[in-house]
Amino acid sequence: MVFEPFQQLLRSIQGKRNTGGLGEVQNAQQIAFLRGLQKEIQPEEALGIPLTELKVVVFDIETTGFYPEKGDEILSIGAVKMNGSQILLDETYYSLMYTEKEIPPEIVKLTGITDEAIKAAPPASNVLLEFLEFVKDSTLVAHHANHERSFMKYASNHYFRTPFKYRIVDTAFLFKIVERDLNMIKLEDFCAYNDIPIINRHHALGDARLTAELWSLYIEKAKKIGCENLQDVYERYARL
Repeated sequence: MVFEPFQQLLRSIQGKRNTGGLGEVQNAQQIAFLRGLQKEIQPEEALGIPLTELKVVVFDIETTGFYPEKGDEILSIGAVKMNGSQILLDETYYSLMYTEKEIPPEIVKLTGITDEAIKAAPPASNVLLEFLEFVKDSTLVAHHANHERSFMKYASNHYFRTPFKYRIVDTAFLFKIVERDLNMIKLEDFCAYNDIPIINRHHALGDARLTAELWSLYIEKAKKIGCENLQDVYERYARL
């Protein structure tokens, strides 16, 4: 199937901000575009690529809460590309995502994202397609990734009726195999422990950059204990 250019697809949904299911996706061609992107993904191939050569997109989301199935929504996505341990600072992605819901005051205080900013943001389906076009066939990485995984899976099914097929690698696997006795969860704690300056915390792109700094550091540490690729990482983690 031949798809229209990606930007043309985005223009076709610009400004259409219906909230129900497929309402934001105006025709089957846009759904097919996402499915076409996902056909190019070979998540198992990433397992054998050396960590120092693995292309990843480190990303973070800010949300209204923790439970997408109960109505919580993504407010923003931020991401940065990496090639092995090299952070590609010029290859980043960031966008707010439109929602009709009011943002809880505690989330406004935490993230700085306001109702006014969200009401001017692009539709969620637009942003998700744009983000996945940015990702292409890279492996996704997130800090304690269950949060990102649950929201991305829900959004893919909700807007596109399509399973989310991208592998999301949890930084916790690396942290645990390298420093198994380290009892930390919060991103800022890991950064402080590794002398990484904490900048733009609770901003999706800021957190993605901090996570990228940690990923860069810990894949080098993982290599020193004999982990050459993701398969080695998973096998080492399974033996803990």
